[in-house]
Amino acid sequence: MKQFLNFINGEFVATGRTFEKRAPANNQVIGQVHEAGQAEVDAAVAAGRAALKGEWGRMSVVRRAELLHAVADEINRRFDEFLAAELADTGKPHSLASHIDIPRGAANFKVFADIVKNVPTESFQMTTPDGGTAISYAARSPLGVIGVICPWNLPLLLMTWKVGPALACGNTVIVKPSEETPATATLLGEVMNAVGIPKGVYQVLHGFGPGSAGEFITRHPGINGITFTGETRTGEAIMAAAAKGVRPVSFELGGKNAGIVFADADFDKAVAGITRSAFENCGQVCLGTERVYVQRPIFEKFVQALKDKAESLKIGPSELPGVGLGPLISAEHKAKVLGYYAQAVEQGATVVTGGGVPDMPGEYAQGHFVQPTIWTGLPETASVIREEIFGPCCHIAPFDTEEEAIALANATDYGLATTVWTQNLGTAHRVANAIEVGLCWVNSWFLRDLRTAFGGAKASGIGREGGVHSLEFYTETKNIMIRL
Repeated sequence: MKQFLNFINGEFVATGRTFEKRAPANNQVIGQVHEAGQAEVDAAVAAGRAALKGEWGRMSVVRRAELLHAVADEINRRFDEFLAAELADTGKPHSLASHIDIPRGAANFKVFADIVKNVPTESFQMTTPDGGTAISYAARSPLGVIGVICPWNLPLLLMTWKVGPALACGNTVIVKPSEETPATATLLGEVMNAVGIPKGVYQVLHGFGPGSAGEFITRHPGINGITFTGETRTGEAIMAAAAKGVRPVSFELGGKNAGIVFADADFDKAVAGITRSAFENCGQVCLGTERVYVQRPIFEKFVQALKDKAESLKIGPSELPGVGLGPLISAEHKAKVLGYYAQAVEQGATVVTGGGVPDMPGEYAQGHFVQPTIWTGLPETASVIREEIFGPCCHIAPFDTEEEAIALANATDYGLATTVWTQNLGTAHRVANAIEVGLCWVNSWFLRDLRTAFGGAKASGIGREGGVHSLEFYTETKNIMIRL
């Protein structure tokens, strides 16, 4: 039985409290996770603060960058181990984890190391009131000990998206991975030791939210900043905790993202793009599309084409060749998604395809599989159109005008992402600028340049990360004025 230990001050630490880790594909117990309590959080914070005053705090930017490149290289050297750990935790298709989760997770260390090493700060020369000269310049210093609260849908990728820039800026981090996905964060501790990252710089504490490691980290006065990806309600609780001590937060929260398909779009590419944005990772992607609006002339044709694509997805465990749709993360989440499937029918939806549980052979009948599902015919007030489901499903509705499409897309409390499909350049620019989101893709989805801003509007988040925007969160910028 695999033991997932906490990683504190360079050592793997067991506790007297454990909980089960189950495989999403068959619900079998595959490990025991050691839950951290207040004592472990206190120890990790002390180690993180000591590292800031020690070798890590004195280290040059160039040397830090070299170490982070070494971290990325070691992840890639142990690629198969990380892949196996991610597949066991999440159950996602092999092709998805091998092409996105692990390589992008490793790349985050190199990208942000290079950004920190090469991005300049501002400098100005001015004339003083008495006719003299003064030069002012900006200097960045680490924020301190960062609490990193991670989600379960892209465990390594979204964790290193935060840890990479935080370490590149000279901070120390305490990572609280989701209780559903403890493996790769724990394995990364071995990598940190192997490449010579000083003790206390990278630490991992396992547990839950309220009354457990998550709450203890966010409330700890020794935590200087908190970054979180997950549900909006959890973000609100963390934000309240961070208010004590006026500590900065960076949140990427929930979404109810729209996809807009105009009649002039490249039809086949639009169908392929919406298929991916609605069903990839079994719909467990914050940026995924759960509301699709299609211009009326192609509406019926599009619904049929998306139905055909959804029904062609092969459902199964990650080790099965050609799988395009794996299980949901847990029995609890499966129950939530199926609850929304039932609500859609109760509220009058036309079920185009799916809406239930697929027949799975043998042990996989106990797994957390659901069918990819498409609805039409619901009013915009329906729960499956208003609330984030986080499953492989979408509702498709027709629209007539550009203005109507924009109004429909914006009629939500959320504002994370959208995807727009059109071959008209004017339409693309107008719609992209009118949609109230942090990210808008035109004729694509999930296409990312790590130098650009990433985050959500409205209830979908606060702050931006990526490129120099990460530096703005993970450092304190001071102005130094020198009178000559």
